[in-house]
Amino acid sequence: MPTRVATWRSGRLPVACCGVRKRPASAVVGCLLAVTAAALAACSSGDSTVSKTPIPATETSTPTTETTTPTDSEASTPTSTPTSTPTSTTSAQAAPAPCAVNLAAPEIAQAVAQLPRDPRSRQGWNPEPVAGNYNACSPLSAVIVKANTNAENPNTRAVLFHQGQYISSGVPDTFGFTGIDAAQSTGDTLALTFASGPGLGGLQSVVRFRWNGSGVELIGNTE
Repeated sequence: MPTRVATWRSGRLPVACCGVRKRPASAVVGCLLAVTAAALAACSSGDSTVSKTPIPATETSTPTTETTTPTDSEASTPTSTPTSTPTSTTSAQAAPAPCAVNLAAPEIAQAVAQLPRDPRSRQGWNPEPVAGNYNACSPLSAVIVKANTNAENPNTRAVLFHQGQYISSGVPDTFGFTGIDAAQSTGDTLALTFASGPGLGGLQSVVRFRWNGSGVELIGNTE
């Protein structure tokens, strides 16, 4: 039998009455439940399509920080710190100025080695000066050396230099001089002293020499 649809005057939705014009209340309720279930099934079927659609997952990369923990052997190994070796300045500080008096100059020993032997003792000369004003920049300077002997009063003599170079010839006799008078000596003039009298303990005499541009000349003596 065809199903009729009853229109409710109260404004409710039309409901199929299961092919019966009039049914008991329980039948009407059952019919309503069937319609409602069908509607819900339709909605559920549509929703299931949406829910089954996969949503692409968004990959979020979280940066990781790698922490390196030193091992016990690495932590216990001391690191060597380079140390700077101090530069020695002792030799530079001890070296005399080029134009200063220097009685340790190697030119002195070289000159003494060239001297003829002492005529009295027949010995050489001690290269260590007993007095002097040797200056590599001076026109005329000198050192006093003594014979290399154990005699009580060894012979002495002066060795003359021009700008640090030994004057080997053209020099007046310089035997017997024992010192230098600095007060009377200048750049080109040299005042040598010697003792006179018994035992060489008498008065000091001074003899002056001068560099004349080409050699040494005697210019006078005082007492």
